[in-house]
Amino acid sequence: MSVQPPPFLTPLLPDNAPFSPAQRAWLNGFFAGLLSLEGQGAAPLAPEQAKALMPGVDLASPSAAPGDGDDGAAPWHDPSLPLAERMDMAAGRPLRRRMMAAMAQQDCGQCGYNCEDYSNALAAGSETRLNLCQPGGKDTLRMLKKLAAEGEGSAQAPPPAMGAAASARAEHAAPAAPLPGYSRDHPVKAIFLSRRRLNAGASAKQTWHLDFRLPAGLDYAAGDSFGLLPVNAPELVEAVMARLGLASDSRLDGRPIRDMLLREKALGAAPDALFTLLAETTAAPDEKVKLARLAEGEDPDGDLDTTDVLAALDKCATVPEAGAFLAALDPLQPRLYSISSSPKASPGQLSLTVDTVRYDIGARTRLGVASTFLADRIEPGTELPVYVQKAHGFALPASGDVPIIMVGPGTGIAPFRAFLQERLAMRATGGAWLFFGHQRRDSDFFYEEELGGLQATGTLTRLSLAWSRDAGPKVYVQDRMREEGAALFEWLERGAHFYICGDAKRMAADVDKALHAVVEQHGPRDAAGAKAYIAALKASGRYQADVY
Repeated sequence: MSVQPPPFLTPLLPDNAPFSPAQRAWLNGFFAGLLSLEGQGAAPLAPEQAKALMPGVDLASPSAAPGDGDDGAAPWHDPSLPLAERMDMAAGRPLRRRMMAAMAQQDCGQCGYNCEDYSNALAAGSETRLNLCQPGGKDTLRMLKKLAAEGEGSAQAPPPAMGAAASARAEHAAPAAPLPGYSRDHPVKAIFLSRRRLNAGASAKQTWHLDFRLPAGLDYAAGDSFGLLPVNAPELVEAVMARLGLASDSRLDGRPIRDMLLREKALGAAPDALFTLLAETTAAPDEKVKLARLAEGEDPDGDLDTTDVLAALDKCATVPEAGAFLAALDPLQPRLYSISSSPKASPGQLSLTVDTVRYDIGARTRLGVASTFLADRIEPGTELPVYVQKAHGFALPASGDVPIIMVGPGTGIAPFRAFLQERLAMRATGGAWLFFGHQRRDSDFFYEEELGGLQATGTLTRLSLAWSRDAGPKVYVQDRMREEGAALFEWLERGAHFYICGDAKRMAADVDKALHAVVEQHGPRDAAGAKAYIAALKASGRYQADVY
């Protein structure tokens, strides 16, 4: 059992650390507990320890303080928190920090940044695009527009100083000239090789393993993501053009409108600008009022969450002019997927594990843009634009002697397949434990033979399975974690790194609660002690999440 820190603690943080007295007192206790977990005792932090625990903060210089009235903390950086709660937490903070709170908090990289760097770049003016946070959707975009307008309204007054560290992060958030293949703005061409379905029998799901050949010079690491520039479904494009009364060969400024809708314009969730245009287009007073309300984020028909571009057009009896319509649409954004292979296992190639998204609303079947593009609309040998998104804090420990615990139900297994392939290649001895779950064992046990082989080699030490639709009570990965809590806590005490991959709002939040419960029960600790223990794991890089 870990030694608990004594009531009186030697101060561990340097006096010039950029924290308030109350924060410094809490962090002194926090880091003392962390060092006690590692058996180091509570002694003042050496500079290299402080830098490891708080990367990016130069504690040796007074200029490290944010300097704009901000204390540097980001309590809203939790993808399970709703936007309103995040904005409440950030109330009174500088503009760049409130912009960060408006992001989806996933650090997914789809925007080309992490959440903090994107907000810093927006606030500094080095980035002007407000619509890059794909997971945040329209809620994030609306809030960023509001905050940007607030910034423009105070443009006559000089902005508060950011401080050296924050200013440097804002200035260098986006590389001046990203290497080809490592940025959404500089994709390269890869070749689609093959797909095979991972589900068996009468599974309700359609999940694919997909292989790609990478161009020479494009490399990746286990834990990275793969960015794709998808193409919209032709049948949806044709339905939109028919609703607008456009022939299939219609052109705008010499360009085929069909091609623009296929490759450049998002046809998913209807943007506010489209509702505004439709409100200006219609002559019907009732429609005008309703569409104006929709443009403000209200939901008069109770279907705003499922109103895509075609459904929005159906709410207006009058169709807009083609040029104005295209201008009102958002750009089609790249999609990111966790890479499910290691370059050590398949040099020059890369694999994905992708669920096909299809669902019915009324008489229409809605299609996931990228997932159905990959499942239905590309043939082996097709070239497509891609890029590698380097992971933001989601990677294996450098040493194979360190144990790892991975929780990845469904397609959340993707990066952990890559991790296990990597650990096999490096002959890791630290042990690996995978929690995997899905609906039915007979039809949804992805990579069952591969996992069995990894168990046979000793690369995968433990495999805990959870099936939610088999006979008997529903069982999820978080239930297995609680059942095996004593062993799970023992692995953490041995220094294991803990990983989650999957849905941010539900699964990841439930897994986090289960982990707190395990630490409380088997620590043993009270709720506050368990929270501090897990905060210490996160601060030391031993708790990492790849969520969406």
